[in-house]
This record gives sequence, C-alpha cells and structure tokens, in this order.
Amino acid sequence: IIVGSVTLTGIGQVMAEFVEYLSGGNLMLMLIFVAMISIVLGMGLPTTANYIVVSSLMAGVVVQLGAQNGLIVPLVAVHMFVFYFGIMADVTPPVGLASFAAAAISGGDPMKTGFQAFFYSIRTALLPFLFIFNTDLLLIDVTWAHAIVVFIVALVAMLVFAAGTMGWFVTRSRLWESVALVLVALTLFRPGFWLDQVQDPWLQIAPTEAFAT
Repeated sequence: IIVGSVTLTGIGQVMAEFVEYLSGGNLMLMLIFVAMISIVLGMGLPTTANYIVVSSLMAGVVVQLGAQNGLIVPLVAVHMFVFYFGIMADVTPPVGLASFAAAAISGGDPMKTGFQAFFYSIRTALLPFLFIFNTDLLLIDVTWAHAIVVFIVALVAMLVFAAGTMGWFVTRSRLWESVALVLVALTLFRPGFWLDQVQDPWLQIAPTEAFAT
C-alpha cells in the first residue's frame, strides 16, 4: 500500500524537491535533512514497516540528489543510511517505543529516559554517513587487506568521536580537548583526507594516454 501510494501520488518527487530546496544543493545538508525526516517517518513503526516506509520515501531522494552533486553511492549503502535513522526513532522522544519500554521496566520517567537514550544513540549517528562516503565499510569490491585497514581506521574514528562527545579520553577532557578530538574524528571519517595532503588524488594526463591505458 505504501509503495503504491508513493508511486501513484508522486510524493517521492515532492520529498526530493523539498529536501533539495532546504539544502540549497549542499550535500551534507541534504543528508542531514534526510536523516531527520527518516527519524520522523520511523516513529511508532515496527522494524519491517519502518524499512518499507523510509526506503520507499527517502532512499530515492539520496540517490537522486547525490547524483546531481556528483556522489554516486551503491543502493545498499543508501538503504542502510535511511534505515539506520528510521530505527533511531525507537529511542527518540516523543514516540521512543524502546525508551518507554525501558522506562516501564526501570520505573523511571519515560521522557527523561527517552532523552537520555537519544543522547547515547546520537553519538553513533555519524556511522551512516560513513556508509555513504566510505562504502568500503560495507565490503563492496575490497580486498582483505583493504577491508582490515578500513575497519581499523573507522574503529579509531568512532572511539575518538565517542571520547570527544563524552568529554573523557584517558582522563576527563577539557573543552578544547573534546573539540579537538571531534575534529580529528571528522577528518578520519572522510576517506583520503590525510593521504590527499601527501599525494594528489588526481592524475593529469593527456586524453590519448587515458584511452591507451
């Protein structure tokens, strides 16, 4: 029913135009808006229905607008991106079903539990962006050696990001240390940020040489 409604009403195209208008063509803003809308769409839905809704409404938006901005992403990475944020709705107030269930078990305040759970889960919100900008994490066309290197770098980036947002590394961090940790983590999330400083990512060769190779 949902997929048919999207096809017949053209709401998918409307969502794409809406996100494109809000982001102004900025790729990162587009992904952030898609993530926020996926959280809203996933509220109160079980896992299967959640995936159907966010994938039918938002996956096409990322593919379409990403291609317009020169970002070609495997479809599985796009689905992982929108589904991840759709599932985050389970711990996001005001309809955080998992948080409210946990509050019922612990006897705590449902809204406080929900906001605390959201604060904990938001620290992993950058992981879906890794799926978009570094599809090697999904082990698409990579060798074993390459996969191991990507896994180690991503693990270090996530740990550094968690340390920066929690304000605790080896000991309690000062504010500027936490900011530095977050900035370092963000550079590790972007593939080739440091290596591009050492080696030019592009080769300028004559067209005849390109066709010859």
